[in-house]
Amino acid sequence: MIILGIDPGTVRVGYALLKAEKSGLTLLKADLIPITSKKGILRLEEIHKGVLNLIKTWRPDCLALERLFFSKNQKTVMSVAEARGAILLTTSLAGVKVFEYTPLEVKKSVTGNGRADKLQVQKIVKLTLPATAKLDAQDDVFDAIALALTCYYNNRLTFFD
Repeated sequence: MIILGIDPGTVRVGYALLKAEKSGLTLLKADLIPITSKKGILRLEEIHKGVLNLIKTWRPDCLALERLFFSKNQKTVMSVAEARGAILLTTSLAGVKVFEYTPLEVKKSVTGNGRADKLQVQKIVKLTLPATAKLDAQDDVFDAIALALTCYYNNRLTFFD
């Protein structure tokens, strides 16, 4: 079972690929989808192409995607919603099953505390997946790993039926 975790954004899109087996979890890859354009529509195209490339290369069984939460900055929420739309459309057309989680659900699943901060989440991710201890990555990448872990924790009983 390969889980693709994606932390959506418009400037940075973090992703992580976890291989889940009965014997445990392996981090296959974690990084950012390269986004170089300054224009919104072209950024969406880069996100689409990046996600499609990940799907073609790794053949994930499912996607763990961050669900939007309300924010004071409406402009940011709208642009992230557009990025999520591009990701959802790309994965849907590829036949990848989608699981969505709020930041609170991810924090609670990974750390046991829905109010945990980013450093606490990173610490637990590094303890859970030792390969991430040496990972020099941005928050978006660790958020994507945490999303993939949440998907695994919430579905592991059905993944291996």
